[in-house]
Amino acid sequence: MLTGKVALITGASAGIGMATARLFAGRGAKVMLSGRNAQAGEALAAELGGEFLAVDVAAPEAAGRLVEWAVRRHGRLDVLVNNAGILFQGDAQDCTDAQWDMTMAVNVTAVFRLSRAAVPVMAGQGGGAIVNVASDWGLVGADRAVAYGTSKGAVVQLTRSMAADHARQGIRVNAVCPGDTDTPMLRREAGAAGEVRLRAMAEAIPMGRLGQPRDVAAAIAFLASEDAAFITGAMLPVDGGNSAV
Repeated sequence: MLTGKVALITGASAGIGMATARLFAGRGAKVMLSGRNAQAGEALAAELGGEFLAVDVAAPEAAGRLVEWAVRRHGRLDVLVNNAGILFQGDAQDCTDAQWDMTMAVNVTAVFRLSRAAVPVMAGQGGGAIVNVASDWGLVGADRAVAYGTSKGAVVQLTRSMAADHARQGIRVNAVCPGDTDTPMLRREAGAAGEVRLRAMAEAIPMGRLGQPRDVAAAIAFLASEDAAFITGAMLPVDGGNSAV
């Protein structure tokens, strides 16, 4: 259970982040939410009895602002879920410098800064849990998503490094690695092909279906909970078997 835990969740205004916020709140956590869609985020916070702050996680000051906000409201921070992320399609010839830089800023640097800001707070209170949302494309090669795949591989290594560095401070750092999950980002990726493309993606997965945001949220909740008290530095694929074949 997550009863009484203070959880900061980025990218909470849609998809996996929204599902995670709902699941955490349903299990008793106090949810502090961040995302790009202020209208959706504020509505979700009102629904869950949490709070929402619209922040661009790529901004240098965002990490400190978000962590300070959570601590100011509740006096502690027990769980950080680094979920915010972006994806540009294309191989190395297609990827522009601007797309590369933005992908790294959101998917890697923001995760590092938020985690770095959370560590002294968690260490001072005796521990905490950081759960990063990586991707199965951080475990295997990415097809026509060179910047995204590289960024998620970096998140995998950041997770391992921080897990080793901060274990003795009682801070567990783990990652979930989702496969194709039915989120607004995946539907944008499907483009004009729409449902036809989504069906093809589902058929290519060993379990024969797309992931649902709650599938990933459940894995995040497990890694954030005391049920995972002896787990750190783990990469948990939530991909219907994609990374197994």
